[in-house]
Amino acid sequence: MNLEELDIKHIAIIMDGNGRWATEQGLDRTAGHAAGEHSLSKAIDWALDNNLEWLTVYAFSTENWKRSPEEVDFLMFFNRDILTRRREEFHEKGVRFNFIGDLKDERIPEENKKLMKETELITKNNKKLNLVFAFNYGSHKEIHTAARRVALGHYFYLKVSAWLFTKKHVEENFKNYLYLPEMPNPDILIRTAGEKRLSNFLLYQLSYTELMFIDTLWPDFGEDDFYNVLEDYKNRIRKYGNAR
Repeated sequence: MNLEELDIKHIAIIMDGNGRWATEQGLDRTAGHAAGEHSLSKAIDWALDNNLEWLTVYAFSTENWKRSPEEVDFLMFFNRDILTRRREEFHEKGVRFNFIGDLKDERIPEENKKLMKETELITKNNKKLNLVFAFNYGSHKEIHTAARRVALGHYFYLKVSAWLFTKKHVEENFKNYLYLPEMPNPDILIRTAGEKRLSNFLLYQLSYTELMFIDTLWPDFGEDDFYNVLEDYKNRIRKYGNAR
């Protein structure tokens, strides 16, 4: 199935079900996250093979800090470890890494911050796939931060160019104040593990995204699931508010 013919440029994924998968296998929750890395790797390869332009994954949310200290520590180490082990491999495949979220949070280990900055710099000229990791990400925080940037800009320019911040300007340019303005809005959102909620993920960007909630747990997600999603997408009519 051709993504270009379907006009699909961006797929976002909430990778849910790692802990449940581990529990069903009689393993610790952390084993589920390790199994989920394999599915993430397959998803990246699928995106590359099918010439997808953008793939965004929810790696760690602002709400995930509420998990047990042991699991949070593991997730910090795990995300760091993935970059250490896999960065060069995906760099060679032409993947450009982007990280969105509150990346200045003092709770994030400095080594994680350093690796994320280095990875963005090393891969910045790659053009095969834009891979976005939403890390310490919460959509409310992103929107609040954007609104603050608008307010600060208005305050700064008030005496010189207040006309820059008219209602029309803000409406047309608000996206430029988000974490990654160049990122197009997702065409498809996939959430695994049967949960049917957005969990504070890309709320501003998902206004006309096709939502796909599937029962498969993330560690079991594979190529067939992608094609099932595309088949569903192909049969939907995207109206964007039009009466047709």
